[in-house]
Amino acid sequence: MTMLSNYLYSLSQTPHRLRKRMLATWTPDQEFNQVRQRSGADMKRKLKWYDLIALGVGGMLGVGVFVTTGPVALHQSGPSVFISYIIAGISALLSSLCYTEFAVQVPVAGGAFSYLRLTFGEFMGYFAGANILMEYVFSNAAVARSFTEYLSFAFGENNPNVWRVEVHGLPKDYNMLDFPAVALILLLTLCLCHSTKESSILNLIMTVFHVIFFGFIIVAGYYNGSSKNLVNPKGIAPYGVRGVLDGAAIVYFSYIGYDSASTMAEEVKDPNKSLPIGILGSVLITTLLYCLMALSLCMMVPYNKISEKASYSMAFIKISWNWASNIVGAGASLGIVASLLVAMLGQARYLCVIGRARLVPSWLAKVHPSTGTPLNATVFLGFCTATIALFTELDIIIELISIGTLMVFYMVANALIYRRYVITNHTPPLHTLLFLFLLSLASLCFSIVWKFKQQWWGLLLFGAIMITITTFFQHMVPCNNNLVQQQYANCWYVPFMPWPPSMSIFLNVFLMTTLKTLSFQRFALWACFITMFYVLYGVHSTYQAEEIENLGGVNQVVMNLSVPNLQTKVEIQVH
Repeated sequence: MTMLSNYLYSLSQTPHRLRKRMLATWTPDQEFNQVRQRSGADMKRKLKWYDLIALGVGGMLGVGVFVTTGPVALHQSGPSVFISYIIAGISALLSSLCYTEFAVQVPVAGGAFSYLRLTFGEFMGYFAGANILMEYVFSNAAVARSFTEYLSFAFGENNPNVWRVEVHGLPKDYNMLDFPAVALILLLTLCLCHSTKESSILNLIMTVFHVIFFGFIIVAGYYNGSSKNLVNPKGIAPYGVRGVLDGAAIVYFSYIGYDSASTMAEEVKDPNKSLPIGILGSVLITTLLYCLMALSLCMMVPYNKISEKASYSMAFIKISWNWASNIVGAGASLGIVASLLVAMLGQARYLCVIGRARLVPSWLAKVHPSTGTPLNATVFLGFCTATIALFTELDIIIELISIGTLMVFYMVANALIYRRYVITNHTPPLHTLLFLFLLSLASLCFSIVWKFKQQWWGLLLFGAIMITITTFFQHMVPCNNNLVQQQYANCWYVPFMPWPPSMSIFLNVFLMTTLKTLSFQRFALWACFITMFYVLYGVHSTYQAEEIENLGGVNQVVMNLSVPNLQTKVEIQVH
């Protein structure tokens, strides 16, 4: 009863605690030193720039080509699916610029969570972190199920469900149990618990073989394919420009993975050099390979005959290269393993840093002293991913993943502009907030006009408004790059401010509005759930860790939440 009464008392204090904690921020020095110490042991700095490129490329390749290319070519873009990849790649590149500046200046494992918590406060960081975790867990489950499909082709089976167990009592799309996917996830979880560097070496080896294998598919596709398939039966863009852009929003799922490199910042030897090369290089290499692979598929088979599942293996069967289908199945399986390895590496580090902030139970933040890995977070998320992979079909979760990813990248772009102009250059926050609001509003209006096929002049009007307000802001609000160099010791930073993050904001908003209404409904349910968790648990846990213990030196907390004593004082910044 005491525990219950204490918790009820905490709930009665919710409004006060929300006011104290929602906008609470940390400085980069606090995030890098004091908060990181809560994990006990430090993560070991062993990675170099080529490790990051391999992690980024390996993380993205298996996801994109083998999971989304076939369905998008069949239903959205047709042969112009490679253009969808280019558009999504440009958006990912702009977002990666924002990630890179943050990662170099704040080289901790928290990625978007840490960047937004430093800039906009605790709740925005938590909201982004929860969405990134949802994206990782769901996408890893989806990719693991694709592994089973391609592995069956590697062993000469032409039925992608041959190794799945159908349970008639379960609802449709949840009744095909995938035990090979579960086994793969559990095996990789054990590997990641052992060591980051060894996992990185394994990924590097698999990625090298994977790129060679990609070369085989590209050459074989061009050799056996025909350029006529790019225009037959209904032209290169049978669903029009709208289909190409709708496809771009879905294939954005394929670029999940480059942000994994930013989560490895605590384990990089030279962050200032390695992070820009690793993050930007992996996005550029992956975009090129995506386009070549998409063209190869559409040249081998007319878009309306592409298989929705195991598209590349089925394409080789249709051109009577059955032996190549087996090779593709094996190579795709290897690529999917590499992408899973990287994604599961990143997701554990996100959860570890969220645990440091006490927004989830603190035992998830513990780093094993001998392996230097976030052991508890790795095991917990591995179990969650395996559970979802056992039941859930791929098409149910792809669009939910895309909207969550786009939302987080949109938030990071806003945070970069605010941090550069307000926190670094000390300009009045109202000017920057007004610019961000007007830019987002104009982007949304442009996107709505496009989505509902309104008058073309509306596109011109809102497009002109976006360009005008960005140009006006650039000239009226100063941004002194020398201050950035002085504050962050000549670290890498995004050039041509504020244009790159502004373009990222527009593209993320535009691509989000092309998704189906059901995606927004599912996302709204998820947003309500994580907000309720914050109100019922997170805010009370962080309040006790940061406010009561820091200000009063209290050793016994009034709620059954296990948190260590801290000697640091939280910095409250309300901009």
